[in-house]
Amino acid sequence: MLSLSYQLRHLQKSPTIQTRHPYLITFDRLYLEETKKERDGYIAFEKEVRKEKERERDGPSKGEVDTKIEKLKEEERFAIEQLKAAEKERTQLEDELRALELQENALEEEEAEFWRVHNAHLLKSAEQTSQLAALRAAYAADSAVLDKLERTNVYNDAFCIGHDGVFGTINGLRLGRVPGVPVEWTEINAAWGQTLLLLYTIARKLDYTFEGIERTTPTDKAAYELYGSGDLHLGRLLHNRRFDFAMDPHVDFPHQIVKDKIGEASVKLQFSQEEAWTRALRHVLLALKILLKWTTSGSNG
Repeated sequence: MLSLSYQLRHLQKSPTIQTRHPYLITFDRLYLEETKKERDGYIAFEKEVRKEKERERDGPSKGEVDTKIEKLKEEERFAIEQLKAAEKERTQLEDELRALELQENALEEEEAEFWRVHNAHLLKSAEQTSQLAALRAAYAADSAVLDKLERTNVYNDAFCIGHDGVFGTINGLRLGRVPGVPVEWTEINAAWGQTLLLLYTIARKLDYTFEGIERTTPTDKAAYELYGSGDLHLGRLLHNRRFDFAMDPHVDFPHQIVKDKIGEASVKLQFSQEEAWTRALRHVLLALKILLKWTTSGSNG
């Protein structure tokens, strides 16, 4: 580069060259540019050297560097200790986490068991509620039937008392005899049996016990015979007397009755005309009908 600068300056001083080289100005410019680049390079180098010197002048000393290294080592040891402590704590936390997971699993199992029992209880409760509703419905239906039955007088159906001409009847059986209308003793005896059954039913419903009257068997010699026959000899009188004794006690109920008479007619057949006896028996049935109505109506308390 120096050779080129020298040659350029020599050419500038030669007049011949100035007249023969019209492009000398171009070379001057090139030279100027090269010179500036050199100057800039020197300046940059100088700055870099100054900076390096400043760094060397301002940098720490060896003691300071050693001290800093020791400090960094101490900080490193402290950081390692903290890391170990953190690692130990992490291990403890992992153990606690596993314990919590086990506890959580146990709680989940308990919750599942609770819901299972709860659902079973709900199902059982619903079933019991359904059964209770069915029982209540059945109870209501039975109560309605019972109420209907209580309002229904079954005794009137079991013991239908009416009349057939001059005869009083019970369940269609005539009780009594009149001339010209022969009523078989079998029918009369059956009517008396129904009458006594009605009287016994009323007494049992009222919890009433007849005094001086006992139930006897057919073989009991002291038993009075509450049935009759068509024989017309001395035995009929004796028989009718025993038949009258059997009929006497059954007129002892709360109506206007005087001894063996009811409605001025005697229930005894021994010395009575059949018409009067039949009328008395009709009055007996009427009295029993009134007593039955009074017993089943609830007015007896």
